[in-house]
Amino acid sequence: MNIVLLGSGTGSNAKAILEKQTQGLLGKARVTGIITDNPTARILTLGDSYHVPAIHIPSGPFKTKLTPEVEQTYVDHIRAWSADLVVLAGFMRVVKETLLNAFPGKIINLHPSLLPKYPGLHSVQRAFDAGEKECGCTVHYVNAVIDGGDIISQSRVRIEKEDTFTTLMEKVHAAEHTLLPEAIRKLSLEFR
Repeated sequence: MNIVLLGSGTGSNAKAILEKQTQGLLGKARVTGIITDNPTARILTLGDSYHVPAIHIPSGPFKTKLTPEVEQTYVDHIRAWSADLVVLAGFMRVVKETLLNAFPGKIINLHPSLLPKYPGLHSVQRAFDAGEKECGCTVHYVNAVIDGGDIISQSRVRIEKEDTFTTLMEKVHAAEHTLLPEAIRKLSLEFR
């Protein structure tokens, strides 16, 4: 199962996936490409480190989404890398019709909350500020509703009294680095 990773930042989740692949722990999945909307994203450096093509595609004029033309450029690259699954790993853009229609039921996202609670931005901060006893992360299919697709798997993280927002974020990131590669591994084993 070929996968393409989309990310906007540090690439820590992409690195976790690539590390599992290197260790032979990603099932039948294989990363065939990395795309970022951010020209300074550290995710770009992972390409060289793991011998995977990694490219920047400019995002266009909008802050939270891509234009249909830019989305089509993404689609063209993803198809060129023969992707069976598109993985949003810290991709900070809302995916719209062009991508959704090109890969129906084949795009997954990692979100830092226990969906359906706290969709959208600043999820961990909102859970922390609300005094929740736990938060976590969710891998889900992407559809037209932001963080509204069917849930694939979740990982719970307890919020302890001594936690600060910073320590809680570290715990959520650690959970993400385990959850996303494992979800991909399981999906790859079901892939035909």
